[in-house]
Amino acid sequence: MKAMPRDTQQLIQSLSRSVPRVPRHALQLRLALGMLAGALVTLALVTRVLGVNPHLATAMHGFSFWMKLIYSLSIGVGAFIATARLARPTDRSWRWMAALGVPFLLLAGIGIGELARAPVSEWLAMWLGRSWKMCPWLVLTLALPIFAGLLWSFRRLAPTQLRAAGAAAGLTAGAWAAAVYCLHCPETTAVFVLTWYTLGMALASLVGALLGPRLLRW
Repeated sequence: MKAMPRDTQQLIQSLSRSVPRVPRHALQLRLALGMLAGALVTLALVTRVLGVNPHLATAMHGFSFWMKLIYSLSIGVGAFIATARLARPTDRSWRWMAALGVPFLLLAGIGIGELARAPVSEWLAMWLGRSWKMCPWLVLTLALPIFAGLLWSFRRLAPTQLRAAGAAAGLTAGAWAAAVYCLHCPETTAVFVLTWYTLGMALASLVGALLGPRLLRW
């Protein structure tokens, strides 16, 4: 193997000396900052426009509220990890998305248990609730500020799988928006959350996948 010319070695050493040291978790912190800024806007929309569930204090003592919140947050954390890894130029971390099936399957198990204990005549009402027509679209709308914050974070990052990174960022935004939406949502069944919350997150991920190649280009 031919040795590297001395002038080239000196040039590389000179350039490397001028590169500032990057903190270990700088990427994750930048993404978290953008996500938090967007989440604050989403929180303001829920509290000022939609309104907090008047029975929230009571709901927080029951299982349903925490079921919705934990499901949304678990998807949000997993999607955030995938987003952070896809923000790097060489990472092939779309496989992380497969782990997001775990909370979905757990919630599906809870939903099956709910249906097994309820009369068949109540299944449709449990599935549709009172807000099925609005829920996915509200989650998608509430995800937009968080997605915008993540787009800001990506301005100094270097993703190469733009569509996958956009989908992961959209899913992250959708899941955290769903978590904030729990403050307003009056629904209580797992089958409702499994269907309509998940659909809202999926729509946000689809929007991210469509916009990723255009907005994440660097």
